[in-house]
Amino acid sequence: MSFLPDLHILIVMAVPLLAAVTVHEVAHGLVAYHLGDPTAKMAGRLSLNPIKHLDFFGTLAFILTQAIGWAKPVPVDPRHFRHPRRDMMWVALAGPLANFFLAALCGLLLKFLPYLIWPFSLLGKEATVFFGRPIALMLALGVQLNIGLAVFNLIPIPPLDGSRILTGLLPRPLAFKYARLEPYGFLILLLLIFTGAIQKIILPAILYLSQIFRGGIWL
Repeated sequence: MSFLPDLHILIVMAVPLLAAVTVHEVAHGLVAYHLGDPTAKMAGRLSLNPIKHLDFFGTLAFILTQAIGWAKPVPVDPRHFRHPRRDMMWVALAGPLANFFLAALCGLLLKFLPYLIWPFSLLGKEATVFFGRPIALMLALGVQLNIGLAVFNLIPIPPLDGSRILTGLLPRPLAFKYARLEPYGFLILLLLIFTGAIQKIILPAILYLSQIFRGGIWL
């Protein structure tokens, strides 16, 4: 039995996956730039070219789970910020928020899909199904992948965005103690992924939110 999705699913998944990781990382970089840090801009990471943002293992995780994965982190230098802890929190929050917005947009387009593909109906029922089904699947995956990327990154384990957000919310003494987890964060994250602990915790939330954002539409 193959663990990979069908080839046609992988092809349809490509567009929403590339859009999800690109929007996530560009949002980080744009907010950092707005707050005074030009690092991402100087590194060419404010680009809409998705190749600049793909992480091999994060992309592979997306393909295998169709819900959980990550992109190549945008470089951020908090020394440029006037309020480093607070500003890092906003930079971290920007990525998941951008994904929630894109998920909502995909869900809205999915709801109005019959109106979007009506020109194909002029070619007959077969043409409508031929073009409409892949578009519907692409939009549905767009919802799920964006929700998955947002929820996964909100987990408060370094180096995920949730850890930066929590650091900005904690009192300074607790934030310093929490920061000591940083060198071990990725190992902890990998352990939780390979044992299936994270999937059991967040997959139900991802599927539930995806259903809400799709407006109750099942595919």
